[in-house]
Amino acid sequence: MAAMAVALRGLGGRFRWRTQAVAGGVRGAARGAAAGQRDYDLLVIGGGSGGLACAKEAAQLGRKVAVVDYVEPSPQGTRWGLGGTCVNVGCIPKKLMHQAALLGGLIQDAPHYGWEVAQPVPHDWRKMAEAVQNHVKSLNWGHRVQLQDRKVKYFNIKASFVDEHTVCGVAKGGKEILLSADHIIIATGGRPRYPTHIEGALEYGITSDDIFWLKESPGKTLVVGASYVALECAGFLTGIGLDTTVMIRSIPLRGFDQQMSSMVIEHMASHGTQFLRGCAPSRVRRLPDGHLQVTWEDCTTGKEDTGTFDTVLWAIGRVPDTRSLNLEKAGVDTSPDTQKILVDSREGTSVPHIYAIGDVVEGRPELTPTAIMAGRLLVQRLFGGSSDLMDYDNVPTTVFTPLEYGCVGLSEEEAVARHGQEHVEVYHAHYKPLEFTVAGRDASQCYVKMVCLREPPQLVLGLHFLGPNAGEVTQGFALGIKCGASYAQVMRTVGIHPTCSEEVVKLRISKRSGLDPTVTGC
Repeated sequence: MAAMAVALRGLGGRFRWRTQAVAGGVRGAARGAAAGQRDYDLLVIGGGSGGLACAKEAAQLGRKVAVVDYVEPSPQGTRWGLGGTCVNVGCIPKKLMHQAALLGGLIQDAPHYGWEVAQPVPHDWRKMAEAVQNHVKSLNWGHRVQLQDRKVKYFNIKASFVDEHTVCGVAKGGKEILLSADHIIIATGGRPRYPTHIEGALEYGITSDDIFWLKESPGKTLVVGASYVALECAGFLTGIGLDTTVMIRSIPLRGFDQQMSSMVIEHMASHGTQFLRGCAPSRVRRLPDGHLQVTWEDCTTGKEDTGTFDTVLWAIGRVPDTRSLNLEKAGVDTSPDTQKILVDSREGTSVPHIYAIGDVVEGRPELTPTAIMAGRLLVQRLFGGSSDLMDYDNVPTTVFTPLEYGCVGLSEEEAVARHGQEHVEVYHAHYKPLEFTVAGRDASQCYVKMVCLREPPQLVLGLHFLGPNAGEVTQGFALGIKCGASYAQVMRTVGIHPTCSEEVVKLRISKRSGLDPTVTGC
């Protein structure tokens, strides 16, 4: 049988796809795939960061690999190229627009440092958006080239399962393509959730799938939601000078340390972002002049109110992109509550040779680097003789709000819930970045907190940093915490002076002492 499979592959060259030629062709081809006549060693469904990492790693190990990827346009018609959420409508454009907002703040600081800059300095949305979009398109092309260089076959089709070894998709022109593989990895990620129960939400609102591809400025914007996506978008919109309001129904940054979350909100509010707390929208209407009228309800009093905006941005969470995969045809189990795919510690689904990684998986961090690393480790186990599993503990991340919030490990709430209040010690301090002094910037929310076990050697359970370049600071300390660093070891680490990251190794006072020190440099 193995010799026959090799011979069949040889007939079609290195890569082979089949099309449905007669009625019943799909079923016939599926029976052939089930019998062992398969086109690829690995088929990856999803061309995001995790899926591409899987495909390239497998190709590097000498396997025949194919990637299928298709972007369903957003309800507003936005579409993009290869690379997934992070590249097209997530991390990359978000960080670039965040940088645009930070530059606006630096321009305001510049006169204090001797630069004669005429104020105010206008911002050109069209120019920024074009530059960001051009960079994203260059990344799309780069991913295509990398796949080609590694001899990974790429299909721009919307794939769905026919059986546990076969998927089907329709290419441009209506040609139906069947692909089969020994191993299949699902890495389709997620898409923004729309509140379809709200009148006008779908017709008039946009999401993070759209904001980065707008040709014109969104103008006065209402951001609905309290996720990191909501706060990051609101932050850069305010930073480039747009009137921005955030509507929060319950708590901001759910799942993050809530003290840090409150300080993020305080900083944003003190720097121009408006907040409607405890409110939920009920209707969106387009007025004759083109503006959007939003009606909302105060969740405490039940009182109704309205406001007028140019843009309404929904940022109320994400849903896994599994609906069109026909997972039931392959026997892949999903969570009845979230529709995310259920996997074990080896990323395996309920079907032995089908795996899933990234945002589409139940219980995994929705972070690009975790999907990439999980994908590479999975492929190394499949084809490289490795037994290494992905470790999802102590994964660092950063929320790119105007004052960045970086964290690794447990929040204070999680630490108390896991170990008990009496076994947790928290060290903390406010600090003032040196860069803020000359410009007279407000540093009241610049803050660092280390959550530790109280018993010696006081292992560090979590680190939380609010301030400039939080991501760079957190990345460095993440290694130590991953390696089991104790409070004493961190305190013996020599700081780099004068930097913000130095403040982490200067923590001496416990939160339980009731003191609230302000560190202002030497």
